[in-house]
Amino acid sequence: MFTIDDLADRLGGYLPPEEICQVKRAFYYAEQAHDGQRRRSGEPYVTHPLAVANILANMHMDHQSLMAAMLHDVIEDTGVSKEALGEQFGEAVAELVDGVSKLTQITFEDKAVAQAENFQKMVLAMSKDIRVIIVKLADRLHNMRTLGALRPDKKRRIARETLEIYARIAGRLGINTIRVELEDLSFQALHPMRSERIKRAVSKARGHRRSTIRQVQSSLQKCLDDDGLPGTVIGRQKHLLSIYKKMRDQRKSFAEIMDVFGFRIITDDVDSCYRILGAVHNLYKPVPGRFKDYIAIPKANGYQSLHTTLFGSGGMPIEVQIRTREMEAMANNGIAAHWLYKAGQTERPIAAGSHARAREWVRGLLEMQRHAGNSLEFIEHVKNDLFPDDIYVFTPKGDIMELPQGATVVDFAYSVHTDIGNSCIACRIDRHLAPLSSRLESGQTLEIITAPGARPNTTWLSFVITAKARSAIRHALKHQQHTESVQLGRRLLNKALADFETSLEELPEGHLAAQLDALGVKQQDELLASIGLGTRMAYAVARRLVEALQEAPEPRGPRVDGPIVISGAEGMVINFARCCHPLPGDPVIGHTSVGKGIVVHRAECRNLDDLRSDPEKLFALEWSETQAADFPVALRIQVESRRGLVAELAGLVTDADANIERIGIEERDARLSIVNLTLAVRDRVHLARIIKRIRNLPHVGKIHRVTN
Repeated sequence: MFTIDDLADRLGGYLPPEEICQVKRAFYYAEQAHDGQRRRSGEPYVTHPLAVANILANMHMDHQSLMAAMLHDVIEDTGVSKEALGEQFGEAVAELVDGVSKLTQITFEDKAVAQAENFQKMVLAMSKDIRVIIVKLADRLHNMRTLGALRPDKKRRIARETLEIYARIAGRLGINTIRVELEDLSFQALHPMRSERIKRAVSKARGHRRSTIRQVQSSLQKCLDDDGLPGTVIGRQKHLLSIYKKMRDQRKSFAEIMDVFGFRIITDDVDSCYRILGAVHNLYKPVPGRFKDYIAIPKANGYQSLHTTLFGSGGMPIEVQIRTREMEAMANNGIAAHWLYKAGQTERPIAAGSHARAREWVRGLLEMQRHAGNSLEFIEHVKNDLFPDDIYVFTPKGDIMELPQGATVVDFAYSVHTDIGNSCIACRIDRHLAPLSSRLESGQTLEIITAPGARPNTTWLSFVITAKARSAIRHALKHQQHTESVQLGRRLLNKALADFETSLEELPEGHLAAQLDALGVKQQDELLASIGLGTRMAYAVARRLVEALQEAPEPRGPRVDGPIVISGAEGMVINFARCCHPLPGDPVIGHTSVGKGIVVHRAECRNLDDLRSDPEKLFALEWSETQAADFPVALRIQVESRRGLVAELAGLVTDADANIERIGIEERDARLSIVNLTLAVRDRVHLARIIKRIRNLPHVGKIHRVTN
C-alpha cells in the first residue's frame, strides 16, 4: 500500500525538505479530519487524497498544489472551514481547496443543471488560480481508476461527464498523459465489452508486429547515427478510444488502423528537429500533404512537434513525430510543465507560453459565461469549443489567429474582438471581397469591414461554429430584442391608456413604479418588454394602472392617438405574416403574438377571423411615409409552356429593380404551366409596375397575388 513516506521519497527528487514537511503536515491534517470515513471500496478515505497527490507528484507540481490535493475534500466532507485551512496552511492553499471543492450542496431537479452549475464554479475558481483545474483533473483521474465499487448507472454518468468535459479540458491544457488515461477509463466504463475486445486484439497484434517495429525503429536510429544527429527513436502506441473512434468514424477495420506504425524521435534542440526531418525524408519517401509543422505554429494548448507520414518498405505507412525533450514534457504535462520548470529553477519559454495560453483560454471561458443565458447553454458552448482541429489565418498586420476547422469570417471577427464581430458588415479575404459566411482556409489574410450602426443577424447562428461567436451573437440578439420590445411596449401601453384619456407621461410621478409589485415585475422596462413581446395585454395593464388612480374607470370616448405607425425597420418585434405578405400601401392590422411582438397582416386576411370578435386583441396600423426594407410578396402566374420563359421572367424582374427570392413551376397540362414566384419589392406601387410588365409578355395568361 502506498504511504506518505513513499510520496515524500518521490518528492525529494525535486522539492526542498521544508516544502516536503508542509505536504506531510497537510496529509496528517487530512487523515485526522477524515478519521472514520471510508470509500465505497472499504479503504480509509485518506487513501484518495494521497493518491491524488501522487498523480500530481508525477507531473512535478508545486508543494501548494500537493497540499491542496491532500485537503481537497476536507471542506466538503468534514466540519473544517476555509478560514481554518487558511490559518493552518496559508491563504493560497485555502483558495485552491475552496476552488476544487463543490462549494455548496444545492439540490437541483435536473442532474445536468447541477453538473453545469458545478462546472461554472470551477471556471470561476480557475480564473483565480489555474492550478485548481490541475488538482481537479488528478482528483477525477483517481475517481475513474476506482469506479469499480459504484452502481453501473452511476459509472456511466460519471464516465460520460469525464469524456465530455474533463478529458477535453486536459487535452485543451495539453496534459496528454491524463487525457489519454481519462479517455480509456471512460471508454471502459461506457462500453466494457468493446473495450475488452479491442484491448485483446491490440495485445495480439503487438505480438505479431514486434519484429516489424524493431526493424523500422533500428533503421530510423541508424539513419540518425550515420548523419551524426542526436536523437532517440521510440515506438508510439495508440490508445483504446482512439482506435475505436477511427473504426467507427472512418469505417476502417482494426487491421487497417494497426497497419500504421507510429514512432517518436526525441532530440536536443529545434535545429536538430528540422535536420532529422530531412534525414528521415531521405530514408523513406514522404506522403504528400501529410506534413505538419506545429513547431512554427503551435496548437492552442501549446503542443509543438513536427509530424510527417512516410512510405516504408512495401508501402507500409509510418507516422513520425519529431520534437525536443522540452516539447515532449510539454506534450505529456501541458500547462503542468510550467511548474515542473519552476521547480528546477529553469523557467523555459515553452512552459511560460503554455501558461499564458491557458490563462487566455480561461479568460475566453469567463467572457462566454457572461454572455450565456444559463449554465446549460454555457456548458454546451464549452463542449463545442474544446479540442478543435485548427486552421491558421492572418490579420492585415501579419498576426496569426487560430480557429477551428470550418470557421467562417464571422468566427474570425469575434475572435479578434466582440465589438468587431457585432459591427462587421463585410470582409476581404486576400484583398478580395467575400461573404461573411465564407469558410476559412489556412494561410488566408483577412480584413474585416465594420460599420458603426451594424448589428448581428440571426442568420449568422446558422453558420458560425466557435462558441465565442455563438454566445456573443445570442447575447447581442437578446439585448437587441429587449430594447426593441421595450420601445414597442411603450407605444402599445400609451395606445391603450389613450382609451382612458391619459398616457404614461400624464400619470402621476412614481405611480407606475408603485404598481410594479402588483403587476408581478421588478422594473418598468421588464413590464414594457413583456407587453412588446405579447406575453401581457396592454389594455389589461392600462386598466390596472387607471384603477389604482380611481374607482371603476371606463374607457371615455374613441381612441385619440390614432393607429401605430410602422416602417418595416423596427427589428425583431415587428413581424410580417407569411400567410398574406402585407406590403406598404396595403390596409394592415396587427395583433400581439407571445414571444414575437406585433404580427402584421393585411386587413382582409382570413387568418384573423377568430380574433375579430375581440377588438382588444387587434389594433390598427398604418405605414410610415418612408420604408427601410424590401418586403416579400407571392405571385401565381399562368403561362404557356415554352423554353426560356423562366430566364425571361427573371430578367424582367431584375430590370424592374426587384429580387426573386423563390421560383417554382408546376405543370397544369401539356400546354399550360403555373409559375409560383416570390419577389422582394418596396411597396404596392412597385409591385403593380412589375405585374404590368409581366402581363405584357407574350404567352402570359392569368396573374394574381397570393393572399392566403
